[in-house]
Order: sequence, then structure tokens, then C-alpha cells
Amino acid sequence: MSGPHAEEVTARVKAHRHRRVPVWFAFPALALYVFVVLVPSAQGATFAFTDWDGLNPAKHFVGLANFRELWSDPAARGALRQTLIIAVAVTVVQNALGLALALGVNSLVRSRFVLRVLLFAPAVMTPVVTAALWKYMLAPEGAVNGLLGSVGLGSWRQNWLGEPDLALGSVIGVIVWQFAGYSMVIFLAGLQGIPADVQEAAAVDGAGAWQRFRRIVLPLLAPAMTINLMLSVIGGLKLFDQVWVMTAGGPGDSTETLSTLMYKNAFQFNEYGYSVALAIVLAVFVAVLSSGQYALLRRQERAAR
Repeated sequence: MSGPHAEEVTARVKAHRHRRVPVWFAFPALALYVFVVLVPSAQGATFAFTDWDGLNPAKHFVGLANFRELWSDPAARGALRQTLIIAVAVTVVQNALGLALALGVNSLVRSRFVLRVLLFAPAVMTPVVTAALWKYMLAPEGAVNGLLGSVGLGSWRQNWLGEPDLALGSVIGVIVWQFAGYSMVIFLAGLQGIPADVQEAAAVDGAGAWQRFRRIVLPLLAPAMTINLMLSVIGGLKLFDQVWVMTAGGPGDSTETLSTLMYKNAFQFNEYGYSVALAIVLAVFVAVLSSGQYALLRRQERAAR
């Protein structure tokens, strides 16, 4: 199409692109979010300044006593340490494994579509079912020890969830096993968006496989990396289901996280006010850490363009 009609069509397309949608269209959704999420959350946060036990109607204002107790509580400090260990380990291992799997299944092998489905399958299982399955498999007489004994590695048999030195690593391994395929799918979407002619041109210029990966693939995977790292960090910091089903924070407090400690204080020890204080600290911690990480990753994205 050419001539005045083409110019008119182009002008209409540009006008359509720059047309602003009225803000009030978002009001129903925003109102629902405010009344369903923000208002109950704000009302619940007030319990952190009381000594409410979750059952007795009487509530007494105690100010910042719950927060002072939190910072002096060895159990809370230990839970924070385990939470950080899980978040860092899951983020590093899960994304490294997910990237390796994505690079593998992105190759032109006949079974790549089947492999994608098989590797992604654990991510669609509910965390509770996955944790229950692995709790059975990691039991002293479970499938893992049985397999080690059948292949002549009986000396490697362990009480994987009953030893404090092994329990945390076992939980981390289960989480990575379940969600590495999820990271793989995101990385795979990024890999498939990289033009093949860019890598072919680099190969013609003499760039090796490692140079192409470091100088072309990794910079172009920056958006996928940002998404994966953000999801991994936030998921690791608020982890509850797998830990509770597999170890309930034990043995001892070796796998205790802020989420499991919060649950115990609210529903087992009837210290609801203290539990809400823990929840507020966890929410602020996640928000600050994820916001800082997002700002850093976005800066790296812009630098890679």
C-alpha cells in the first residue's frame, strides 16, 4: 500500500498505539484488591503490637515488645540463618541446573520435546505431594537407601532427614529437584528468542562455544535470568510446605525457617502476636531484598543491551 491511504493507515495505527486507557477502568480490580488483601493485612498487622493468643478475645497492647523479643530469640535467629541458607542455595543451584538443562534440551536432538515434558513435570506437582513422596524415599528404609544398597554403596546409606547435618541439604535438594525444570522453561524461552544468525556470525568470525555463550547468550538471557533469580529468592525466603511436611523444622531446629517458626508460634504455642511480628519482619525482609535484587538485575540488563 502506498500513497495517501498508506499515510492515513499509518497515522491511525500510531494514534491507536498512543491512545490512553482510562485509569478508572482499573478501579474495580483495585478496590477488590484493597478490601480483600490490603485492609485485612493492615488489620492483622496490628496484632503484632498485642499479646493476643489467638483464642482469648482480650488483647493487651504491648508496643514493640514482640519485636524486641524477636531480635533476642535464639530460635528466630537460627530460623533466619536457615532461611537465608535455603534461599541462597536454591537460587544458585536451581538456576545453574535450569540453565544447563535449557542449553541441553535446546539442542537439535529428537527427544528434546519429551525431555522438556519430563523435566518440567515435577514443577506442576503440588509441593505437599512432592515433599511427602521424598519423605518416604529418604526414610532410613526408603527407596534412596535401598538403591544405594543394591548398587554396592551401602556405606552411603544415611538417615537423610534425621541427621541435623544432612536434613537441610536434603530439603534443599528436593526443592531444586522440583523447580529446576521451571527455571529451565524460562531459560529455554529466552534461548529460543536469540537469533540464530547472531551466533552463526560469531562462529564464522572464529568465536568458540564458550565465547559465544559468555558474550552473546548470557547477555541476551538477562531478562530470563532476572525472572528466575527473583522467583527463586522470593520462593526460598518464604518456603514452608516442603520443610513442614518433610521435617517440621527438625531434627532439633536444624531446618527451622521463619515460616515454620511463625506457624508454630501461632498454632502450637498460641503466641499469635509474636507470630504476626515474625510475619511482618519476614514480609519487610523479602520486600527489601527482592527490591534491591531487582534494581541490580535491571541495571545489569540495561548494561548488557
